[in-house]
Order: sequence, then structure tokens, then C-alpha cells
Amino acid sequence: MAHFLVAALYKFVHLPDYRALREPLFDFCERHEVKGTLLLAEEGINGTIAGPSEGVQAVLAYLRADPRMAALSHKESWAQEMPFYRLKVKLKREIVTMGIPNVQAQSMAGTYVKPDEWNALIDDPDVVVVDVRNDYEVSIGSFAGAVNPHTESFTEFPQWVQEQSGEGGLLNKKTRVAMFCTGGIRCEKSTAYLRSQGFEQVYHLEGGILKYLETVPSEQSRWDGECFVFDERVSVVHGLDQGHYELCRACRQPLGAADRASDLFVEGISCPHCYGKHSEEQMQRFRERQKQVELARSRRQRHIGVRMDKQPAGSVEQPGKHSDTAE
Repeated sequence: MAHFLVAALYKFVHLPDYRALREPLFDFCERHEVKGTLLLAEEGINGTIAGPSEGVQAVLAYLRADPRMAALSHKESWAQEMPFYRLKVKLKREIVTMGIPNVQAQSMAGTYVKPDEWNALIDDPDVVVVDVRNDYEVSIGSFAGAVNPHTESFTEFPQWVQEQSGEGGLLNKKTRVAMFCTGGIRCEKSTAYLRSQGFEQVYHLEGGILKYLETVPSEQSRWDGECFVFDERVSVVHGLDQGHYELCRACRQPLGAADRASDLFVEGISCPHCYGKHSEEQMQRFRERQKQVELARSRRQRHIGVRMDKQPAGSVEQPGKHSDTAE
């Protein structure tokens, strides 16, 4: 029986006081034994949390008690083990980093399409279907026939749109575009961006891939593979059951059975995606960390590394290549 409730949540909403929200939110989560990562920015909140069911529900109720977040969207799944090592509540410039100012996701997002209506839309040959996730996510699963922009981060997506809108591009003279992502948040921003660029018929999968896998029967599914998630489960399949991928601790890439069988895979140190790409100093750190992991494992303890939960008061974290939570 699964013991931990996992909730992926987000809301685009104007939060000019977001800095003041961080400390009370962190303390409330900690009191209710909830872990995970929550991002706060002036444009809203985004994150994934996990813990005892009553604890997670208490946090959701706490957030929705703020009238601005009364309509907070969340999706639930279950995990056999706690999928997060620690609790983080971070201040960001954007809750999902596109790097384009004044993209009004709250008011300009495209048309929502419910999961049970998604198949009919993407089966239409006149619709361009775009996976707005990053390449490492797409590599383990996507909708059949969807376009992969091959981005390493969401900040590259606007440039891809500009390139593909030109002569001979995939979006050139296309009037209907359907987009999808893990939980829906990147789609809200990407569809708003497309609309700002003059695209009028833009759609996105309501609730994202997670809601689709939760609600659409596998025999009716257009999904092929597994869905990457930003926690220790690494991937999920239909019904939101845990998938079969693990994470390379050196480069954070998802690893399938073939990757783990490779001669280039050394647990905690390297994999076929990153072998030979790290400095000797980095490799030494990975080896030392893996020793500590194995020592904790031999003691039947969980290695969680250095506690990094709170930022200095009022500081806003700069975006990195791989965020703690993209959805």
C-alpha cells in the first residue's frame, strides 16, 4: 500500500507579496511533515509536495485559504516511499522560466482541452502537436506523432517558435497548434506566448500528461512510453504508477534498463549520457558522495546530502539549466 500522497500544483496569479509568503509556508509544511519543492514568484506558485495524506491536504487547504489561490490547480498520485529528500520553498523571478517578459499566462493562455477530448484533437491532421518539455523528458515518452523541439531548457522555446514560424518551418502558415507538458504549467505560458505572436487557434492539454495518464484508459491512449516527473520516482506510467527509470546522480538524466546495463554506467558517478563530460574534480566529488550513499544504505538509512531548504531572507534565486520542479 502506498503511504505518501504526492500533489503537483500551480497557479498563475499576481502575488506582489510573494517574498513574505515563503517563511510561513515553509513552517506550515514542516509542521505537517510535508516535503518537496515549492516556487514562489510575483506571477504565482508552482511545485510538487508529498507527505502523509492529511498533511498534504492541510497544505493545499492553507494555500487555498488565500482568496487569490482559491482556484489552485493540483493533481494527486501516490508513492510507496517518500519521493523527496527535503523541503524547499524558493523565491523565483518566474514560476516556470521562459525568460520573456510580460507573457500574460493568467489571461492569455490557449484553449483548454480535457483529457477525454485530447485524442480527437491530436488525431486531426491539420493540427500541429508540440511537446513543450525538454529533450531529456521527451526521450522517455511522448504522444505518438508529436513534435519534439529538442530544447535543453524552456528558455529556448521562444527561439524555436521564431525559427519554425519562418518559411518552411513546422509552424509556418499553421492555424491550429496543440501543446502539452507534464502538469500544464509550461503549456499555459507557451500557449500565451504563441497567442502574443499572432497564433489564434492554440490549445493545450488540461492537467497535462499526468491528468491524461490518470484518466484515459491505456487501451485508448495515444501516449507512448513513460512520463518524467521531478521527484525520486523519476517516471510514471498509466494510472500514475511508478515507472521503470532511475536518475543519473551525475547529470540528472533519466536512465532506462539499457542505460544501466552499459559499461559507461557507474552508479552515482557516470552514465552513457555524461561519461567523459565531467572534470576529475567533479568525478572525485561524485565518488565521495557515492561512498556516503552506500554507507547510508548499509546502515539502512537514507542519504539526503546537505540540507538546503531556506534561502536568505528576501533573496530571489536565479534560474538554472535544470530546475527542481519544472511543473
